[in-house]
Amino acid sequence: MNLRLQKKIAAQVLQVGKGRVWIDPAAIEDVANAITKDDIRELIQSGVIKRKPVKGTSRVRARVRYLKKKAGRRRGHGSRKGRAGAREGRKEHWMKRIRALRRRLRELKESGEIDRQTYRMLYRKAKGGEFRNVAHLEAYIEAHGYKR
Repeated sequence: MNLRLQKKIAAQVLQVGKGRVWIDPAAIEDVANAITKDDIRELIQSGVIKRKPVKGTSRVRARVRYLKKKAGRRRGHGSRKGRAGAREGRKEHWMKRIRALRRRLRELKESGEIDRQTYRMLYRKAKGGEFRNVAHLEAYIEAHGYKR
């Protein structure tokens, strides 16, 4: 049975697209006999014709991807779009490095492995960008015999 006209009228009345109009398969005869907008309105009132809910985009895959990235996956060369500087800014990189260096220097001073003067000298060198990372700092301290 062709219900194209009824579906079109129902879509206008419900103010949705034709794809979102649901017609009860058990009441096809009643729908076929409905030829005016008022007839269609009555069928909508009685629940024979309904508006389907809007289909959303599922976030399941996005959530899974987020959890994988959080665990350190999906970050290889093939997944990268920007330069290293675009993915992590210069300043963020500097902040990570200097905080790690200062934390290590504080630990060394508090444990008594280096004295206050050495601490200040190394602190200023770190601030000047002399050390690439904590391992480099440790190697410098070892090479110059600053450890007690």
